[in-house]
Formats: sequence, C-alpha cells, structure tokens
Amino acid sequence: MNIKGKMMLLFGAMVSVLAMSSCSDSKSYAEQLADERVATNLFLSQKRVVNEIPADTIFETGINAPYYKLDEDGNVYMQVVTNTGLENRPKTDDMVYFRYMRFNIISWCVTNGDVSGVGNGNNMVNSSTYFMYNNYQVSTSIQYGQGIQLPLQFVGVGSEVNLVIKSQYGLSDEIADVQPYHWNIRYIKGKL
Repeated sequence: MNIKGKMMLLFGAMVSVLAMSSCSDSKSYAEQLADERVATNLFLSQKRVVNEIPADTIFETGINAPYYKLDEDGNVYMQVVTNTGLENRPKTDDMVYFRYMRFNIISWCVTNGDVSGVGNGNNMVNSSTYFMYNNYQVSTSIQYGQGIQLPLQFVGVGSEVNLVIKSQYGLSDEIADVQPYHWNIRYIKGKL
C-alpha cells in the first residue's frame, strides 16, 4: 500500500474512532489512549520521522526537517527548526524562559489543520513562561510537563523546536484529558 493509501486508511480509522466516541457518553482510559495513538500516528504519517537521535547529535534543521523520536515509548517527537548548539544547554535548576503555541492534534486531524493555537508565542504582550530545567520538584516545572524539557538535552537555549507531545508528557492538569498536542517552542536566553 502506498503512502497516500496508508494516510487515507489512518484518516478513516480516526474518523471511525471519533464517530464511535460521540455515540457514547464516556470512554475508557484505554479507548482514549487508542484515540490519542491514532491521531498522533495520523499526524506523524504526514511528516518525515526518524526513530532515533543522530549518534553525533547533529540534527537536520528547518521546517522540512524530520521529527526525531525523543523517548523510547514515542511520547515525544522533536523537529529542530533552529539550533544554537550544545554549548548553550542549560544546567539543572537554570531558569529557562520560553514562548509557545500549541495545537490539539485530534482537532487538527479532524479539521485537516484548521484549528487555532493557544499560547503566548504570537502575542508579545503576554509574559514569557518559564520552568526550572530538570527540576520537577517545583510547580513551574511540573505544570508544563516533561515533554517541553526533553529537547534541551540536544539543543541549546535560543533554539526553536516543534514537538509532538502525548498527554503523559504534557501539561500536568491535562493528563486525564488524553489529548496529544503539537507545540512550537522558542527557548529564550532571558526574560522578554
């Protein structure tokens, strides 16, 4: 089966899953995870995906770069838009400011990309957000989840990445919603 056929099959499966979900008042957690997996796979099927980090950690960059699988279970994928290099990586407990826009992947797949993003990336009036790198004992780090920090193992502050993050690695108050998100993140050297 060619790529187009696979995409159509995945899209059909996604529509079927979503249609069935509307017939029921509630879904089991396993059903929600299946929906999340189908939506994420559908989104990534339209991208170039590399299932491992380059041994030399030299990533392709730009909007046509592949999405690299960052964790063993496939909860986070990263596309490097710009990379300032490993010498700009933060140290544990460093305050890392960032700007972001994120899009619900299930909504994106159902509407064929016609969905508005949420975040502070397009509005400089809104303040920057931050986390304490690699410190999940503080609320400012916990609330954004582990997924947005994973890229900083491979890219420096000042870089821009696109991420696909499944719910388990996303915002802590949204884990139970079981919704995957596509994030655009710019890690910032100082507060804006």
